[in-house]
Amino acid sequence: MKLKKKWVLFLCLVLCLVSQIAFADGITKDGYCNGIKMKGKVRIVEYNPDVKVQVVTSFPDLKVKVVDHFPDDIGEWQFVEYGEDFTIKFVTSFPDLRIKYVTSFPGVA
Repeated sequence: MKLKKKWVLFLCLVLCLVSQIAFADGITKDGYCNGIKMKGKVRIVEYNPDVKVQVVTSFPDLKVKVVDHFPDDIGEWQFVEYGEDFTIKFVTSFPDLRIKYVTSFPGVA
């Protein structure tokens, strides 16, 4: 009987992990992540970010171009200290979004 309970527990754990991977937020085709359009003014925070971001060099979810003014298109970010559209935190594991910095053609990868 104990073996059966262990298998049930193991299967529940596996199903939870698979569902986490399968239904990860990532980014939609129209540029939303966690319900936020990935364009505009961005503030970097340490606690309670809207989006956790990992910078990568290959296979990004979003290509980001840093601009000084008018971040009007998906993937155009202007970093600010206040008046942000959304906040991010840079992480090295378990990101909501993987980005790659580019100088041209920003957007959903």
